[in-house]
This record gives sequence, structure tokens and C-alpha cells, in this order.
Amino acid sequence: MADNLSDALKKLKITTTDSTADSLEGCLDCLLQALAQNNMETSEKIQKSGVLQVFASLLTPQSSCTAKVANVIAEVARNEFMRNPCVDAGLIPPLVQLLNCKDQEVLLQTGRALGNICYDSHTLQSQLINMGVIPTLVKLLGIHCQNAALTEMCLVAFGNLAELESSKEQFAYTNIAEELVKLFKKQIEHDKKEMIFEVLAPLAENDVIKLQLVEAGLVECLLEIVQKTVDSDKEDDIAELKTASDLMVLLLLGDESMQKLFEGGKGSVFQRVLSWIPSNSHQLQLAGALAIANFARNDGNCIHMVDNGIVQKLMDLLDRHVEDGNVTVQHAALSALRNLAIPVVNKAKMLSAGVAEAVLKFLRSEMPPVQFKLLGTLRMLIDAQAEAAEQLGKNVKLVERLVEWCEAKDHAGVMGESNRLLSALIRHSKSKDVIRTIVQSGGIKHLVTMATSEHVIMQNEALVALALIAALELVTAEKDLENAQLVQILHRLLSDDRSAPEIKYNSMVLICALIGSEPLQKEVHSMAFLEVVSKLRSHENKTVAQQASLTEQRLAVES
Repeated sequence: MADNLSDALKKLKITTTDSTADSLEGCLDCLLQALAQNNMETSEKIQKSGVLQVFASLLTPQSSCTAKVANVIAEVARNEFMRNPCVDAGLIPPLVQLLNCKDQEVLLQTGRALGNICYDSHTLQSQLINMGVIPTLVKLLGIHCQNAALTEMCLVAFGNLAELESSKEQFAYTNIAEELVKLFKKQIEHDKKEMIFEVLAPLAENDVIKLQLVEAGLVECLLEIVQKTVDSDKEDDIAELKTASDLMVLLLLGDESMQKLFEGGKGSVFQRVLSWIPSNSHQLQLAGALAIANFARNDGNCIHMVDNGIVQKLMDLLDRHVEDGNVTVQHAALSALRNLAIPVVNKAKMLSAGVAEAVLKFLRSEMPPVQFKLLGTLRMLIDAQAEAAEQLGKNVKLVERLVEWCEAKDHAGVMGESNRLLSALIRHSKSKDVIRTIVQSGGIKHLVTMATSEHVIMQNEALVALALIAALELVTAEKDLENAQLVQILHRLLSDDRSAPEIKYNSMVLICALIGSEPLQKEVHSMAFLEVVSKLRSHENKTVAQQASLTEQRLAVES
């Protein structure tokens, strides 16, 4: 066998120019046989012989040996160490050209060769994309959809290329959505469907393709799969149910595709998704809640859904997951409620439906994603709702948990949301009782720290809450404000040129309120605030400049 291989390699090197097809074919058969027996060793010999460079000239549509040459290259390129030599031998351009040929065997082996050479290399895959293989492959899929091997080759190629961001723009200019949906509808076997799913998922991340898939009828296919598999306990069916419902949620992430499927809340797709929420399948409950959260991305949809009873469905779902519940379902249902609570007109309706009470049942949760959504939902609900803010702000258990979470250093999101909710309870209730509850629970120091946040919006929320504390309950909070070194922090904020105008304004408002306390007034005078404030009288922002004049007068009177 070794002698035959050496002879074949020699012959290939010298006979390419004037050899007959038969002698070439015999040499290639010998190579394929040797590769089948010991791929790695044979590949090394092929590389050393210098035959790879010869192959480039053999890859022509006219030659009857082309399919075998491409097959040899595909086999050789299964070895990682052979991929660069194949590239260096200039094999990629002639292989790409062959994708335009009509011969199905040549197409199959060419696709395999390119796939193996470029396997796991984003650089080479990008090169193929720039050489225009995507429209060519999509066209091939349409023409040869009856050829199972070629179809599979195209799907594998799409799966690899679709991972690259640059490919998605090119795919969007083809009719890939239509071809894949057409192919999907024909499939019966689980493995084949799975293969198409693996291409659809990365492609559906692109908003243009999302809409194309919706228009090509993918959603109807997905709903059909859900219906067929929902009650099955077969492993393949459970996997298909998950993939189909996940993909459905992904399609709803695009604004246009989501709105098209919502159809003013009358759409059959929207109605079907609603029916998933009371389902007994955790996977469908999850997908249903995530879908509602995605539909709830604009005020019109949110108002329509709240008016049509979605809130009760979500609260019932949450109720099923209070004790030892499914964390992903809890998270998804809370996300949906948070989004629904954004429009002003929905807040009072949701509060009177008992959403705050339903959400508070999860205060005991130790899962940061659930804590984060719980906090966000409550913060949205009480925005400009004084009565609800007061009720929640007097809830000692809630306030104590917030104070605890304000120290969750490992979970920046939970920590930030807890601070923001503490501030919101004061800002929206303007209630002495709420302030007293927060002081007693040790929340003041967290609001003072929040005033130093890197986010202007959080700094501002903290300063406004602190100004209300100083105006309404200064005596109660005095000690905590002193211990938290609020005066020093305000001095730093006013001295720092990088502080936003609203931060400077609110810091001065707060200083004016703090001098009603004797110990805090002493601190203010000991830190030369007059000097800092008088500089701000010439600030380019008129409101800041006016407040600086007022603050200067107050400080001068009090000194």
C-alpha cells in the first residue's frame, strides 16, 4: 500500500499536465484508499510530496476527476495541521468557484472541503463570506433541496457561518428565511429539524431576518410543534418543545416582528402564547411569560394587555411558584409585570389588582435575578403613586430587606435597585412615617453612599430623597446623616467640576435644609462652603447660578 501511495503521489506530480483522466483517477483512488486506512499518516505524506499545489490546477468544472480531488482535500483537511497548508496551496479560490457548478457530487465534495479547511477559523470563514459564498449556498439549497446530502452540507455551512456577525447582513439579502421554512415544513425526523433549528437560532438574532422568518411562516411551524409535543414525555419531544418555544421568544425580540405578531392584541399568535401561561409545562410557562415581557415593550401594547386581564394570569402563574418555585419562571413573570407597569395609566390598575402583594411574596428569595426583577417591578409600580409608596415604605420587612440588599456587593444590579427603591419610597410618598421606618432600619447611610454613585440619575434620586428627609424629619435622621459624612460628600460634589448641573443644584438645596440642624450646621461652617458656593454664582447654568445666590444668602445669615 505504501509503495502504491508513493507511486501515486509521484505520478500526480509529474502527470497533471499531460495525463489522461483514467491515470489521474487511479492515482486519486489510491490516495482515497490510503486516507481511509490511515488519514493522518497519509495526509502527512501528501503534504510533504507537494501535491497540494498540483490540486489547485485540477479543480476545474471540466475535469471528470474534480469530485475526487475535492474529496481528497476534504479528507486531508479533517486534520487540523493540514488546514493552513491547504490555504497556502491556494485551494480556497478554485473551490469557491466550483460552488457554481451543476454536478451534485462535485458540489457535495467541494462543500465538505471548504467546510473542513475553514472549520473553527473565523478568519477563513470571513474570507469565504467576502468571496460571496452565502448567496451561492442559499441558491444551492433551493435548487437541490431533494438531495439530502447536499442539503445537509448547506445546513452545516450555514450553521458555521451564521455565528459571524458579518454573515447576517449577507443572509438578510437572500431568501434564506423562505428556504429554511420550506425545508423545515418537510421534515419528519427529529435530527433534521434540530439541524435546521441550529441555523435558525443564530440567524434569528438579526432583526431583519426575524421579520423575514415571521413573514415566511416560521411562527405557525413553531406553534404546531408546541401543540404536538406539549404533553409528550419523550426526550426528543421535550427538546423540540424547548427549542421551538425559545425560538418563538427570540422572534419577539425584534420590534417589527413583535408588532406584526401582536396585531393590536387580536393576533392568533398572541392569543396562543397567552394560553401557554396557565400550562402545566414549566418550559411553556417560561416562554409565555417571556413572550408577554417582549410584547410589553411599548405603551400601547402594555395598556391593551392590562385592560384585557393579563395581570391576573401572571399573578396566578407567580402563585404557582412561590414555594420552591422555578426561578426562571419567577424571573420571567416578574419581568413581564415590570414592563407592564411602565405606562402611567397601568400603575393604579395593577396596584388595585394586588400586584404589589403578589410580588412581595418573593421577598424571601435568595436568587439575585429574582431579587433584581422584584425590586424593579415595585419601583415601577410606585412611580408617582403616593399612597402605594407610603404603604410599602411603612412595611418594615420590606425596608429591612432593602437595607440588607443595599450591601449585596457581589450583585451590583440588586444593590443598585435596592438603593433606588429606598429613594423612590421617600420621593413618591413624601411621608414622615416612611422616613422614620427607613431611619430605624439603618437605610440612611445607603442613601448617602448612593449620592456618590457613578450614575448621575442615581446620584440625583439620592439627593432628592435626602433633601426630603432633611425637610421632613431632620431631627430623627440627624445622627445617621452625620455618621455617614453627608456634609463632606456634598462639599466634594460641589467642588468637583465634573459634577452635573442638577447634582450641584440638588446638593445646594440639601445644604440649605441641613443647616436647620445644629451639629450639621457646625460641620457646614467648618468646611468653607461659602467659598465653593460663591464660585457657582457665575455657573453657566442659570438654575445653578440662582440656587448658588440663594444658598450663599442662607449660609451668610446662619453664620
